[in-house]
Amino acid sequence: MNKTRASGRTVGGLRTLSLQAPAVTLLLLWMIVPLGMTLWFSFQYYNLLMPGMSGYAGVENYQYLLTDPALWAAMGNTLLLVGWVLTITVVGGTLLAVLFQQEFVGRGIARVLAISPFFVMPTVSALVWKNMMMHPANGVLAWLAESIGLPAVDWFSSLPLTSIVVIVAWQWLPFALLILLTAMQSLDEDQVEAARMDGAGPIAIFFFITLPHLKRAISVVIMIEMIFLLTIFAEIFVTTSGGPGLATTNLAYLIYIRALLDFDVGIASAGGVIAIILANIVAIFLVRMVAKNLAD
Repeated sequence: MNKTRASGRTVGGLRTLSLQAPAVTLLLLWMIVPLGMTLWFSFQYYNLLMPGMSGYAGVENYQYLLTDPALWAAMGNTLLLVGWVLTITVVGGTLLAVLFQQEFVGRGIARVLAISPFFVMPTVSALVWKNMMMHPANGVLAWLAESIGLPAVDWFSSLPLTSIVVIVAWQWLPFALLILLTAMQSLDEDQVEAARMDGAGPIAIFFFITLPHLKRAISVVIMIEMIFLLTIFAEIFVTTSGGPGLATTNLAYLIYIRALLDFDVGIASAGGVIAIILANIVAIFLVRMVAKNLAD
């Protein structure tokens, strides 16, 4: 009888494995083939403007990139962009989640309006901010500045990286709000009421009850946003094209410059490998942080 059961489990396991194999194989090919080609090209001389110059380059592509000041400027811009956007979205999303949890007239409409920017395409969002909000002559921000007697600011020339941070944060703040507001729904109101009866004020309730309750949701927001923010491209392409100079060039845009403007596939592939390494370092850090919060 035991042998029959063991055999049944084995047959069932093989049947399950055979059903999973096509999807797993396709997923592995989907990941491994592009990664393998990127690694191979990163060790090759491969410039589309010089087809005769080809062959094994060794680590020369990596040496060129690691000694190129543009790479370090791009990595610095990437970290600044990610850091500031995460700070704005997490802090702003937490405060808005607490606000929208309160009862007030028109709360449902306000929630929909607050979350809607997340569904705007990045290209459209960048165009709206460039031509309608931050335009130095006809923009809304220029009109507001002039209405109170201040000079209009040419955002993309004077504060280029700040402009990109504002645009990207405006897009991702609704996402943080959505996740954190959902987490707020599970907050025990009896616990909040008990704290109020014991004399706790709104600030004490926020720091000792609400914020600890949102800790796991905040970790999830940081992890998901970090993955996407490392590859910001459309907003930079539409507004500043990485300039002035390298002021808004992040790692993703630098790879685009090397691949599709300089036509140097080898160096661009080396940049892609560096970006993969950076993303994995960040992912390891985030996974450990989330796992620690889940264990608490």
